[in-house]
Amino acid sequence: MHKFILKRLLMMVPVMLGVMFIIFTLNYITPGDPVRQLLGERTTQEDIDRVTRELGLDRPFAVQFGNYVRNAFRLDFGRSFVSRQPVFTEIASRFPTTMRLAIMGVIVSVLIGVPLGIISATKQYSIFDNTATVVGLLGVSIPNFALGLILVLAFSVRFRIFPPSGFSRPIEWVLPAITIGMSSAAIVMRMTRSSMLEVIRQDYIRTARAKGQKESKVIFRHALKNALIPVITVVGLQFGFLLGGAILTESIFAIPGLGRFMVDSIRQFDYPMVQGGVLFIAITFSFVNLFVDILYAFVDPRIRSQYK
Repeated sequence: MHKFILKRLLMMVPVMLGVMFIIFTLNYITPGDPVRQLLGERTTQEDIDRVTRELGLDRPFAVQFGNYVRNAFRLDFGRSFVSRQPVFTEIASRFPTTMRLAIMGVIVSVLIGVPLGIISATKQYSIFDNTATVVGLLGVSIPNFALGLILVLAFSVRFRIFPPSGFSRPIEWVLPAITIGMSSAAIVMRMTRSSMLEVIRQDYIRTARAKGQKESKVIFRHALKNALIPVITVVGLQFGFLLGGAILTESIFAIPGLGRFMVDSIRQFDYPMVQGGVLFIAITFSFVNLFVDILYAFVDPRIRSQYK
């Protein structure tokens, strides 16, 4: 197990290098002058040249990228062009909010998707199964920003049940968590249904029923446990997507997280903040995938035996 974890950690290094290269290149070729955006339109050419040299933007691409990689491995992502504060400090103050929102979205998706998937599989082609399928398709089809606006209009403007913005009180977590978790809940539901349908047709399930075990015990102890591997994989992938999808959700509900801050940084051509934010999300996503792989061993004894 330790060798496996070490191997996966080493494999994260080229992934991070690839992410840094792609993001740095996209920012480098993006039209726009961050120095002019920073100083304003009425600044002189002398001031523009001076600030460009101070920020190191006059150096060749290879030199800039090499310096960025060297500093990034020391957790030095540079300073923000706008606030002049260290990028790592700015990210560290906002990332916990985005992480909390993504975790809530995962909880919503699991609490809704897994039970609906189990019931749909055990009652295949029933009215409940068809209804859950339609609801799942709607959940996947409706974008987060549209669902968020609908929820705000319905539960904040019309009925005044939940506040339309903020993220400091538990009551303010409800609408953002539902907004970001509904599309993932539909995907988890479909995967749970598909995996359960494959498992409950196996011979050992028929044997368990023939031995007279209760249907609930057959479903939850024998079938669900063996159907969890693909479900765990989907949940882990959805967590990474939720970190990226939090950008729109934070903008709708005025949540002071990393996603909303990155949107403002893109508008202001604050390249260090954009690069640092994307890299931080990529690192988090890689660790989530590592955690999912380790979780396989605790769910499936066959995988645990391979590690031994």
